[in-house]
Amino acid sequence: MRSEDGSPDLFGGDRATPDGGAQPPRRRSRAAGRKREERLRKARRRRSIGVLVVALVLVAGAGYVVYSLVGGSLFGDGTSTARGVDDYPGPGRPGAPTITVNAGDSGAVMGKTLEEAGIVATAKAFTTAFNANPDASSIQPGTYQLLLEMKAQDAVLALLDPKSRVSTRVTIPESWTAEQILEKVSQVTTVPLDELRAAAADPAAIGLPAEANGNVEGWLFPSTYQYEPGTTPAQMLGQMVAKTIEVLTSKGVPQDQWETVLIKASLIEREAALDDDRPKMARAIENRLEKGMRLQIDASLAYGLGIPGTQLTLDMLQTSDSPYNLNRVNGLPPTPIAAPGEPSIDAVLNPADGTWLFWMTVNLDTGETRFATTNDEHEQNRALYRQWQAEKAAQEAQGDEEQDG
Repeated sequence: MRSEDGSPDLFGGDRATPDGGAQPPRRRSRAAGRKREERLRKARRRRSIGVLVVALVLVAGAGYVVYSLVGGSLFGDGTSTARGVDDYPGPGRPGAPTITVNAGDSGAVMGKTLEEAGIVATAKAFTTAFNANPDASSIQPGTYQLLLEMKAQDAVLALLDPKSRVSTRVTIPESWTAEQILEKVSQVTTVPLDELRAAAADPAAIGLPAEANGNVEGWLFPSTYQYEPGTTPAQMLGQMVAKTIEVLTSKGVPQDQWETVLIKASLIEREAALDDDRPKMARAIENRLEKGMRLQIDASLAYGLGIPGTQLTLDMLQTSDSPYNLNRVNGLPPTPIAAPGEPSIDAVLNPADGTWLFWMTVNLDTGETRFATTNDEHEQNRALYRQWQAEKAAQEAQGDEEQDG
């Protein structure tokens, strides 16, 4: 049924009159209809606003996640705080520049260096990781190659790993001459040998003390050295000289005795095969010097002639006028003959008690050395050496025969 205006009658059909007759349909109020429509519009608006709010919340949440992962450098000043990234998840990727850790750098200073290089997200994260690692304080000064965007604790571990250092490692053995040392440094670092020789000839540039009389022999301390990129030849050799001075000073050697101690220690270094023999040799040297006896140390002449000791001949020992020929020259040679290590230096400073005047290595394979006070005892030891020589020759001959057979 419809109302008179043709609109549906939402309230039902004909209304009954009190007397049972039909009452004409009642006209609906237009004002009431408008109010109802207004209520419907408001309800729809509230639902729309609710949906919009939920959508905005979801978008904002997603934006925050992206902001945290990617960083806010596009919207801020590019600092770590602006990015909102405290620490990278790692493991990192190639492409980082080398960084330098200087002596005395704190964890905070290292962290700043790493943050600026893009290796860690924040200096704060690195400092926290640094303080949490009990070994972090042993990070050595040097130049390092790490990765971009590393986790802070991984960056600490990388700095503790010697493999991360971008430096050249050179090990100098005891008993080597200065020329051998220069050749080794040149070979490992690729620095031209002529440049190293030029540096060695410049006492002021390498910090060579006046006691060395301008000669670097014996002053290039045998040890392992790390050379950072850009280290000059003078700086390389200067580290070795500085190490020698450090060792002598730490052992309480008076400066005016530095050269003398090095000369004696170098003789022992080239003669002794076993550490236990060094203090005995030091005592024999002192005993001979006190008695005015020539030292007769063959290794000194071999150095002076620039040949191995095995190439020395009796004629060389008897006739060579080299200042290093201690069979003809009294006292010590004019310079050290090699780079002595600490055991030899300690032997000179603390010689053993004894009356020895001679020593003889009776077995070159084992380094066994016999000491003697009298010439007769020394000749007996010499006989033992000749016996070893004969046995050695016989063994080699037999080996040659078996190989030929």
